[in-house]
Amino acid sequence: MALMGVVGMGVMGVGVAQNLAQAGHRVVVMDRSADILEKGRGLLARNFRMSHMFGGPRIDVSAMMNAITLTADLGELATAEIVVENITENFELKRDVYQRLDEICAPETLFVANTSAIPITKLAGVTRRPAQVAGVHFMNPVPLKPVVELIPGYHTSPETLDRVRTLLKEMGKQPIQVKDACGFVSNRVLMLTVNEAAYLVYEGTATADQVDEVFRGCFGHPMGPLETADLIGVDTILYSIQTLYENFADSKYRPCPLLAQMTDAGLHGRKSGQGFYTYNRLTAEA
Repeated sequence: MALMGVVGMGVMGVGVAQNLAQAGHRVVVMDRSADILEKGRGLLARNFRMSHMFGGPRIDVSAMMNAITLTADLGELATAEIVVENITENFELKRDVYQRLDEICAPETLFVANTSAIPITKLAGVTRRPAQVAGVHFMNPVPLKPVVELIPGYHTSPETLDRVRTLLKEMGKQPIQVKDACGFVSNRVLMLTVNEAAYLVYEGTATADQVDEVFRGCFGHPMGPLETADLIGVDTILYSIQTLYENFADSKYRPCPLLAQMTDAGLHGRKSGQGFYTYNRLTAEA
């Protein structure tokens, strides 16, 4: 039973930690916020209890919770075989985390960047082990989404990719390997769609529900783009589109001002209880 590290206990970090524990690993989850750690503990227990209701197996909640250690000390990841980083889509914040992990972790430890937009080569370049850094773009909710994007950086070694593929297989994932470019495949397309949908609301062309109803009714999408934004996190959408705009210097990625306003107001979607839609407490924590 290998020890896996998870940095960040937001929605994605909780999902990754849950999936790793269900795959039979011991997991150490680090977040600097005691409040986020405590909320994450509750979400993990709830997700394990409700697993069978969403098509998953019945789970021994006590056993799973005992396999997961929560900490505010990054040093507790020192002996992890692989560390999966899930913090906010902000390069400066991520750079600090990777430089600290580089000092703390054993030389053989692999780093997996769970990012939706930031190039893996850029992240790997701030470490002294770029061959041991790979990107995996997990989808939300992590335990229920079977497909991920696997992204090697310029220096990522074949051995690193093989080990990450093995881990993903253990987690029940099908990796689709794509080249390292800002936004990869899914977010290069999705962020443009969500951003343009937000502009429609911002300009008064349609309400959020009208936009989503068009996509559900006309194209058979199970969720419209603004429902998807709330699921991902409006703040994460903003940071991702900003990253695309900065990397490509292309006006088509100009962030909608409504996304910035909502982010500043704390209207981050399901995780905050309010985004383009309003959620009750149970739904917001799903």
